[in-house]
Amino acid sequence: MSLRLPDALQSGDNNQAVCYLRAYYEPRPGTPLGMAYAGARFDAWDSTGSRHADRNRFTADDLVAVTCLNVTVSPKAAWVLLSGNPAPFSRLLEQVADQDLAEIYPCQITPSWAPWQLWDQLRELPGIDWVIASKLIARKRPRLIPIYDRVVKTVTGGNRNFWVPLCSKLRQDDSTLHNRLLALRDEAEIPPHVPALRVFDIIAWMEGKQRLGL
Repeated sequence: MSLRLPDALQSGDNNQAVCYLRAYYEPRPGTPLGMAYAGARFDAWDSTGSRHADRNRFTADDLVAVTCLNVTVSPKAAWVLLSGNPAPFSRLLEQVADQDLAEIYPCQITPSWAPWQLWDQLRELPGIDWVIASKLIARKRPRLIPIYDRVVKTVTGGNRNFWVPLCSKLRQDDSTLHNRLLALRDEAEIPPHVPALRVFDIIAWMEGKQRLGL
């Protein structure tokens, strides 16, 4: 399966990609959450100050954070994740390393891979589709699992699971794309905690939004 890079990443010119990133994170008083896009708050949302301590369980903060990305976890699914039966999801999260996608081999990404199992289990919950599942896992392991929705899918030409081709692209030529994404983050002067995968997502999403006239 192939992956098409956003137009903004297909040449050596960084201008368009940097413009997308700066526009996304632009402070704008009077707008939702004081940012040009509410999604800019997704990366660091931590109302309780316990995000790191809660890295192996889904929390109410995680469910709020994904609403910044225009999705909502259903009440039934929220109940399961928070108090009804959270243990199976926590056990899988414990097996998901906090590392960059560029650090693993594409051959590791199979249905037996813990993130894949977690993705499958989340999609069994009421109202959780592949988009919401990707955003929930990306919230817990933002360096490893990309946010993926229909807009990004349109730009990249992938199917619902594009982890393998994206991993391959990131690793290619001594991780050239991975390193470029981090360099773009720094050039755009967006928060240093934003990982390479999130930079990719924002560029693809902003380009797709423009292309689709959203």
